Amino acid sequence: MNIRLIIVALLPMILGQCGFSQPSKETSSNTMENKNKEYSHTDASKVNLSDEEWKKVLPEDVYYVARMKGTERPWTSKFENFHEIGTFYCAVCGNALFRSDTKFESGCGWPSFYEPISKSSIIYATDNTLGMERTEVMCGRCKSHLGHVFKDGPPPTGLRYCINGVVLDFEKAAAAEKKYKEQQGDKK
Repeated sequence: MNIRLIIVALLPMILGQCGFSQPSKETSSNTMENKNKEYSHTDASKVNLSDEEWKKVLPEDVYYVARMKGTERPWTSKFENFHEIGTFYCAVCGNALFRSDTKFESGCGWPSFYEPISKSSIIYATDNTLGMERTEVMCGRCKSHLGHVFKDGPPPTGLRYCINGVVLDFEKAAAAEKKYKEQQGDKK
């Protein structure tokens, strides 16, 4: 079978996969914390809720990407051209995923990182949907779909974690330090 014919036949399905979800301007860690009792930047325990339970607490766009393995449209994420210093978290459960100094401009239309914050922050699965061989990346705490990893990134890892921005939250480094000091003061 002609490879061009295969590409032409698959192109509408691939593009259709990218067109549903749009980041909500209201989606933030504050919104998530109020609705989602599992959301935490400090709790490392695994989260195992049913899709029905997630559907009740997640905004529609986050649910679509995180639980249904959807994809937001390219170049729509507020994190695509984002240059603040801090930490990116899973918008579903609050798990730390990436440091801002591992983010780079890949030109692919989604926020890209070359290294996760820890080996346990991300889990991997083979993804053969739409006839493509890819590696899916999911949150290591709640198993929410984040995006995919490719072997065309910059040094030192050579990896490009292509992540849907709608499933990311961000906390500035200064805010994280202030919060840490406040928590330490509460413990004394």
